[in-house]
Order: sequence, then C-alpha cells, then structure tokens
Amino acid sequence: MTMLGTDPTTETLTRAGILDPDVETTRIVTHGAVIFLNADRAWKMKRPVRYRYLDFSTPTLRHDALDAELRLNRRIAPDVYLGLHEVAGEDGPDWVLEMTRFDDDALLVTHAQTGTLDDTLLRRLAERTVELHAASEICPDPQGAARIQEVVDGNLGSMSAFPEILDPLRATLLTDRLTAMIAANADLLDARARAGRVRHGHGDLHMGNIAVIDGEPVPFDCLEFDAEMATTDVLYDVAFLVMDLWSRGLRHEANVVINTYLDLSPDDEDGFALMPILLSVRATVRAHVGAAEGAIDRARDYLDLALAFTDPEPARLIAIGGGSGTGKSTAARAVGGDLAPAPGARILRSDVLRKRLAGVPAETRLPASGYTPEMGAHVYAELNRLATDDLTGGMSVIVDAVFGRGIQREAIAAVADGCGCGFVGIWLELGEAERISRITSRGADASDADAAVARRQTRSLETPGAEWAHVDAGAGSLDRVRRELGRPETTERPDRSPYSRVD
Repeated sequence: MTMLGTDPTTETLTRAGILDPDVETTRIVTHGAVIFLNADRAWKMKRPVRYRYLDFSTPTLRHDALDAELRLNRRIAPDVYLGLHEVAGEDGPDWVLEMTRFDDDALLVTHAQTGTLDDTLLRRLAERTVELHAASEICPDPQGAARIQEVVDGNLGSMSAFPEILDPLRATLLTDRLTAMIAANADLLDARARAGRVRHGHGDLHMGNIAVIDGEPVPFDCLEFDAEMATTDVLYDVAFLVMDLWSRGLRHEANVVINTYLDLSPDDEDGFALMPILLSVRATVRAHVGAAEGAIDRARDYLDLALAFTDPEPARLIAIGGGSGTGKSTAARAVGGDLAPAPGARILRSDVLRKRLAGVPAETRLPASGYTPEMGAHVYAELNRLATDDLTGGMSVIVDAVFGRGIQREAIAAVADGCGCGFVGIWLELGEAERISRITSRGADASDADAAVARRQTRSLETPGAEWAHVDAGAGSLDRVRRELGRPETTERPDRSPYSRVD
C-alpha cells in the first residue's frame, strides 16, 4: 500500500456541517475507506491510497469510485445509498457518500454467529441475487474459461508473495488442480459466457456485505473500483456467499442458497458442476487476502478449504419418493448439504420442474392440463436428464418426486447405473389422514396437491419392494432418512468449523 495523503477525520466532516457534533461518532477505517457512523447516517470517504489492484490517490479518482459505488449499489439497496457530496478535505476538495445507517447487528454474518439464519431468509436472499443478476450488464467477451483461469493465475502470484504463510507447494498443487478442472470444463464455461451468463454483478457478495433490514436481506457494498473484477460468471458471484456459509460449517444453509438460486434461474442449471471450481477460487482469494493482512491461521485455513473443494468425491444419486404430504421436500432439504462434493446435492424437485416446464412461477397453481399423463412423463424425463447431467459432472443429486410407478423408479435407478454412481431409493410412508393434515396446513408451495390428490394416491400408488428403503415419515423421520444414507442421526447442524474464526 502507498499512502498519498491524510486519512479523512471526524473534524473534516464536522466542519463541513455533515456530522452532528452533539451525537457520538464512530470512525471505522478499512483498507480503502473511512466510514463515520453518526445518528441515523453512515458517511463514507475513500482513503488517499494506492494498492496493486486499486487507486484512490487523487480527489478525481475518489469521486469516480464513490460515484460508481452509489450507482451500483442503488441497483439493490436504493434506500441505503442516498447521495454523493463534495466537502473540503484535509488536502483539498474531496467527496463523501451518504448512506442510511442500519443496526450494528443487522449484518448477515452476525445472524450466522448467533444461529438466527433461517431458510426463508436465505431463499429470499437467493431470489434477490437472481434479480440482481437478471438486471446486470452482460459482458460480450465469450472467453469464460480464460476469465476464470486469469483469476486462478493471479491468485498464485498473490499467494507467492507470502511463502512463509502459504506453503508454495500447496499453492502450486491447488493451482494445478484448478487449471485441470477449468480445462475439463472449458466448453461449458465458454458456452455460458456466449449465453450471457458473465455479467457485472455484485463482485463481493459475502455475509459481511449483506444486511437484514426490516426482515429483508439487503446486499450492499458492491465491488466498485474495478468493473472488470466485478464482471464474472454469475455463479462465481453467488459462489462467494455459498463459500462463506460453507466455510463456517453452515452446509445446509449453503445448499439452500445454491438450490434456490438454480430453481429460480433455469439459465444457470447447467452450471452446477462448476461449483467446486468456483468455491475453491473464492476460498483462494480469501487465503491470500488473509495472508496480506497478517492473519496467518485464517489464511492457512482458507488454503486448506480451497484444496478440499478440489478433492475428488464420489457422486451419489438419492431418490426420495412417496405420496403427497409425506415430507419428501423437507427430507431432501434436510440432507442436501450432507452430501459431497460441495456445496452438497442438487435437489431436483418435480413440483418445481413442472412449473418451470409450464413457464410459470413455482407457486402458481396449474390447471388440470398441467397434470396429464403426457406432462407427467415429460417431467420425469426432464428430471432424469438433469440428474444425468449433474452426475456426469461429478455432482451428487437428490430427486424429489412421488415415484408412484415402478417404471419411474426403474428409470431413475438406471440413471445412476449409467453414470456409475451409487444409488439409494427412499420411500416415505405415512397414513392418509396425517398426509392430508400436512397438505392442508402448509403455506404457499410449488406443490398443487390437495386432499383429493392424497386420497387418489392412497388407492393408486404402486409401492416399491425391498429395493427401496421404506421409511416411516412420522416423528423422527429425518434421522431415519439420514441412517439410510449413512449420515449422522441428528437434526443438529454445526455452527462452528475450522474456518469459523473467519470474519
């Protein structure tokens, strides 16, 4: 870092009439900015610094960076980012960004630390991220593989500057693994770039840059100083959040985010197999940033994590079937994060896919024409196709569907056999009255099943034989499902991990 002036002070903004002198001001200094918290406002000024990757050395450069920050963040947080003002700085004219101040405990990282993350909040965050990416500027460059390889090569250079912290042999091993994985997926990465999936997104989407305001997750603090760095495959953008959750032992939460994102963004369905690469690259960035900050344990933990993401793991196919109301989707979500490789299994739900094929939102009720035998066959064929694609890419899959016909169960087992991966079929069983009670009490959902459907299923479903595990779907069913999958019999989810010291 090169310092080319004096950091902004509280007195600077007080003299300018911006800070209320009768209210306590908290001054926070980061690597590139100084933030002043005063009453209901946060005021941000860039520091007069120059790094290898950013330059705020002149008032014009600081203005341009703050202007970009205002413009980019108003895409997703217009109530937080309010305006840009000129002030008299310590060394001449300068600029300050006005923002609404939110509660100190509003950050998503605080919710993670206190165990108050819930699936509803995470699904909404994934939905907002999809909306951001849908509205983001598309990059015309078709070289998707070269773009991510450039990041990998740059990471090796950055790690090489700290050989006493980041073992050069491990850094080289990681780079070699990632380079081979990128080469194996080059056609997919390039195809995604040609299809417009490389966009100017958030750029820095981790839990420290997401606030929960009035119950709504609000990403803020987009990467503003380098548009090229913030222009990535959209899955690399969301991978920062997924990696951040996974690194803290929040594997269920990470799995909820990526599955919700893919459910809502069909154009990214083909990219699930890229997630180990993208997660590893994100962890590598954290490793060398930690090393640069002198956080030795944190940097090494992240290098370990980046390597772990590239470790080969056998893919598995799990089919969860049973009548409506047996809790198939609940079971799938509960165990999705337990499966390897990271970020857990892609959960393919027939109800969601049926709505996608019909071209309507997941919670829009379909008419009877959406449930013809022909449409049903189309749904199961598409489930099998998507499962094959993900398994071929080395990823585990959970398929959540009724599987009420023997031919459907035989077809999904054949998918696993054809891909050379392990298969477990789980059949959830529950009495009709209890199934109807669950159906009538649930809220908005992709399933259109009602009591009449449940009664018809009682008469018509073909129950599988011993080739599928039969599981009582009453109380304690999640433990029984985990036992069939060889997982620990607990509904507890860890909130600590070797990486949970990371902030």
